[in-house]
Amino acid sequence: MYKAEDSRYDGRMEYLRCGRSGIMMPRVALGLWHNFGSVDDFENQKKMIFKAFDLGITHFDLANNYGPAAGSAEENFGRIMQSDLKSYRDELLVSTKAGYDMWPGPYGDHGSRKYLMASIDQSLARMHLEYVDIFYHHRPDPDTPLEETMDALSDIIKQGKALYAGISNYNSLQTKAAAALLARNGTPLLINQFRYNMFDRWSEKDGLQDTLTAVGAGAITFSPLAQGLLSEKYLNGIPENSRAARNHFLKKDAITPDVIAKVKKLDGIARARGQTLSEMALSWNLRGNKVTTVLIGAHNPEQIEENVKIVQHLAFTQEELSAIDAIVR
Repeated sequence: MYKAEDSRYDGRMEYLRCGRSGIMMPRVALGLWHNFGSVDDFENQKKMIFKAFDLGITHFDLANNYGPAAGSAEENFGRIMQSDLKSYRDELLVSTKAGYDMWPGPYGDHGSRKYLMASIDQSLARMHLEYVDIFYHHRPDPDTPLEETMDALSDIIKQGKALYAGISNYNSLQTKAAAALLARNGTPLLINQFRYNMFDRWSEKDGLQDTLTAVGAGAITFSPLAQGLLSEKYLNGIPENSRAARNHFLKKDAITPDVIAKVKKLDGIARARGQTLSEMALSWNLRGNKVTTVLIGAHNPEQIEENVKIVQHLAFTQEELSAIDAIVR
């Protein structure tokens, strides 16, 4: 039986208030998008989750379709909750989402009330939970009235199946509309989850971070390493078994000589800061506190331990920020 480290709140992790809510979120959260499915080593999954919690990571992020197979990340997390983490439930922030293709037929995708209501019930059953802390609509659905989707989120909160409402991949205008509809129902928008890294800064041009501040919501970012591009992995070519080699989430044609030249320059800045490139990329996400939490993925417990070190190294000089901007832009 796992016993959490008594030192898990000893200062290695920092916590920041999420928007205007009462929730304090860890600056680093563990995402279960990759390496937690039925095809992955279950014992390694347990070790990663235990290591994360021992380091003060209280937030674990899932979605109904995480795997593979779809649903298996929730099932595996549920097994770990049942066997080892049940007594720590009140210390954990567990989130899940619905919005992508999950089961056959016209009711297993997008943003209808029927899909969201069915999905939350399925997710709770897979994870052996009475409620999740955050339930997200995973992506905007232009073919479903936003009122229907947000009303469903509000009702899920009011039924006690989730404590807070979130949205994911919504732009600034969509966020304003969603927040207004949720507020009309007495359900504040807690958070928006979106892609953000040095190479993908659409949210800055869109004004999303400022919108989230205005509506009182927090920000949690995913793909901070650009699927591994902002790491040491591709400095000298494309390794076998890497994401680029598999040509899946990171495409081979994205690894151009120009991109690698930029990555090498960024690596030089990171070394001068006393960080690895991946550590600096994570720290950069959290600079200035506009992003509440950055989501990390991991292959092993050691990776999580390394990533948590960034919490002590979040400050950037203006010269460093200007140099990074000059490289990536």
